[in-house]
Amino acid sequence: MCNFCVMTDAQEGVTIGADGQCNCCRDAIVRMPTEWWPNQEGERRMQALVQQLKREGEGKPYDALVGLSGGVDSAYLAHLMASQGLRLLAVHVDAGWNSEPAVHNIEKLVRALDLDLFTYVVEWSEMRDTQLAFLRAGVINQDFPQDHAFFATLIRLARQFGVRNFLTGVNFSSESLNVPHDSPSSTDGSHVRAVHKAFGTEELKTYPIMSMVEYLWMTKVRGTPRRIRPLDYINYNKETAQQELASIYGWRDYGPKHSESRFTKFYQDIYLPRKFGIDKRRLHLSSLIVAGQLTREAALDELSHPPIDEESARRDFRFVAKKLGITEAELTDMVEAPPRSHSEFASAKATTESLLKLRAGFRRMLPRSNSRSSG
Repeated sequence: MCNFCVMTDAQEGVTIGADGQCNCCRDAIVRMPTEWWPNQEGERRMQALVQQLKREGEGKPYDALVGLSGGVDSAYLAHLMASQGLRLLAVHVDAGWNSEPAVHNIEKLVRALDLDLFTYVVEWSEMRDTQLAFLRAGVINQDFPQDHAFFATLIRLARQFGVRNFLTGVNFSSESLNVPHDSPSSTDGSHVRAVHKAFGTEELKTYPIMSMVEYLWMTKVRGTPRRIRPLDYINYNKETAQQELASIYGWRDYGPKHSESRFTKFYQDIYLPRKFGIDKRRLHLSSLIVAGQLTREAALDELSHPPIDEESARRDFRFVAKKLGITEAELTDMVEAPPRSHSEFASAKATTESLLKLRAGFRRMLPRSNSRSSG
């Protein structure tokens, strides 16, 4: 185990150096000065951002898009940016797994802030079939189908409304650690198609699949939508934010991080520990340690307890099996089957990396080219 945070080298991609510190928190600490500004610099950046968004939103129905999941990060972001006078279009993708508190939180926030809300409801039979395909595949990222549906919907909404900027609740203080991996990006529609082709049974007619060419063209070439992380411009503390949301909007707690989705809760509390031996809490707790918002001793104390008690695990397991229309025995077989790598299924990962390297090369050449032309 790392002697600074609580990551362990039992997880692939985590290494412990000779000094006892892991590569994940070491990298986060190096990045912190250039990714998080909980000070006057953050205030300056926030003011400049608000002015820019209002300027770019002139003549358009909205200044920016904001994702709204019912979780604390996205809720506080909407609260924070609406208080700056921005015209926001809240975007929610309903994949069929919203917890009751998450639905409550979205309704309360949208009404109180008078936000327009665009909800895309994924056809359940297709969502179910895609998720079952990923479970049968036995890969590590079981949130891939939900995440891809959100990104695809977001890209198309940005194009539909001509809104360039997307405000995301992703933040350094609670999500700074990354574990190196070779899995494809959740924006990779070809990977969704490959897994579904191998294990799916229904034709995907309405499930929003986005090719990497579409994603790269929109985000890297046209710059739409540009992802912005405003919570990195403030001294964001999840517990304090939760208390503020509760006092103003009657916001309700839904449990551990990302548990606003019943499936994600199953994935983090049951699937990852049983199939891959990964306790996702280590990543979250270690990020808070890096941010100075949690002591290592407090993190170790939390980890001394299981992520979920046996009765709750049985209830969640039963719920997921029933929701997916399979028996508990079938779901057990999927969880206990040998894990497989995402690399066993086709993706656009290699092509994407090549295109990004080519783009970076062109950018490096551009100043020299301009210099020669002006000469």
